[in-house]
Amino acid sequence: MTPFAILSLIVIYFGILFFISHVMSKNNSGNDAFFKANKNSKWYLVAFGMIGTALSGVTFISVPGEVGNPDLQFKYFQFVLGNAIGFIIVATVLLPLYYRMNLTSIYGYIEQRLGKTSYKTAASIFLISRTIGSAFRLYLVVIVLQRYVFDYYGVPFTATVFLSLLLIFAYTYKGGLKTIIITDTLQTFFLVSSVFLTIFFICNSLDLSIFQAFETVKESQYSKIFFFDDYLKGNYFWKQILGGIFVTIAMVGLDQDLMQKNLSCANIGEAQKNMFTFTGIFVIINIFFLSVGALLYMYAEKNGIAVPMVDDVARTDFLFPEIALKSLGLIPAIVFLLGLTAATFATTDSALTALTTSFCVDFLGMEKSENVNNPNIVKTRHLVHIGFSFLMFLVIVFFNAVNDASVVKMIFKIASYTYGPLLGLYSFGLFMKSKTVNDKLVPFICLISPAICYFISAYSAEWLNGYTIAEELIIINGLITFIGLLFISKPATGETRF
Repeated sequence: MTPFAILSLIVIYFGILFFISHVMSKNNSGNDAFFKANKNSKWYLVAFGMIGTALSGVTFISVPGEVGNPDLQFKYFQFVLGNAIGFIIVATVLLPLYYRMNLTSIYGYIEQRLGKTSYKTAASIFLISRTIGSAFRLYLVVIVLQRYVFDYYGVPFTATVFLSLLLIFAYTYKGGLKTIIITDTLQTFFLVSSVFLTIFFICNSLDLSIFQAFETVKESQYSKIFFFDDYLKGNYFWKQILGGIFVTIAMVGLDQDLMQKNLSCANIGEAQKNMFTFTGIFVIINIFFLSVGALLYMYAEKNGIAVPMVDDVARTDFLFPEIALKSLGLIPAIVFLLGLTAATFATTDSALTALTTSFCVDFLGMEKSENVNNPNIVKTRHLVHIGFSFLMFLVIVFFNAVNDASVVKMIFKIASYTYGPLLGLYSFGLFMKSKTVNDKLVPFICLISPAICYFISAYSAEWLNGYTIAEELIIINGLITFIGLLFISKPATGETRF
């Protein structure tokens, strides 16, 4: 597929998104539509659209790429099973709480339970984590587009990043969540279709029927799912399950991005139907992602295709695009590109809207009665939206300037550390109802906990006789935060005990 063909497809794709945005925001661009989609989203649209948000471009290209590692294979599915349990906990414990309190920003719970400083701390954690995490996801996909399209035209990397964020800003700044509910549904359709069609095209190339392909994958060297043999390693079953549960609770249930969509449903019943449906689709689609990975490696082995090298390092992230864009033909290339673009922009547009919502509600108080009728409130929201778009641009440019995979991965890991304090804050609020905290000391606890976890993670093998801490680090992080909050706790008054 030529760079011109890829570029043309991207232009058409965004033309469709702009049309949807125009229709959805034509007579409805106020804050209620932007923050809550007027509280009338259909649960089935939210459930389907959330797949595109949850499965980023990183999942799209990295999960299949990792299947070729003998220590990983289908290991990721253990984590997915933990995710599914976590989604059920979110739907049955956290969502009822948020609906009962009628929240726009989920961090409003922390304000009522622990105090204003704790509230601002929780919101700040989200803003930092989501900005870094979303910028990293977009960065990984932009470098794929840069490699296969924009380098051909001599377009600098910074211009590619700027254009990507400009396009996202352009179709989200008016309608916000109301627009995204529809655009993410469309983008998820492209994403899911691309996975199934990619399997079909690779099977054709390998002369396998669909049923033969799954049997071949099952019998291959790539399909081991459960790892019980060595609890010291990061791929150990119970580490992955527990990590999946708590990562989901923290990074979905305590994250404004994914919860904002759930809170746009009319009532708790619809929101829970959305979450349960989403959970089932999420598990199934990840099985297909892993199967794509096994089929890609089989195809590469049969056709003598090596994992692409970048700076003398094998990059499994590039195997999927290398095969899809250069070996399978025009239609498979189009399908891959649509899926990758959909996965990336469904994640980033949602994150940008959630960041804007959190800042406007949690720090500017736009939901407070004294500010609702302010004539400049929508204009201020637009400026905040621009500000977060530019901040994400700067973070991505920084990632590219570092140009060191190990450093970039560490930055992303540090971003995930910050959800541990959120886990600790909410756990304390939910389970220690007879206590509250010294509000002004909470930020220090939330800074100390990730710092301790960093050293535990870095030296766990040395200190714990070879034991490697993996996804369970977030549990340790939340526990340290919880213990720290106990140290600064005090009896709750009648007003704060609920």
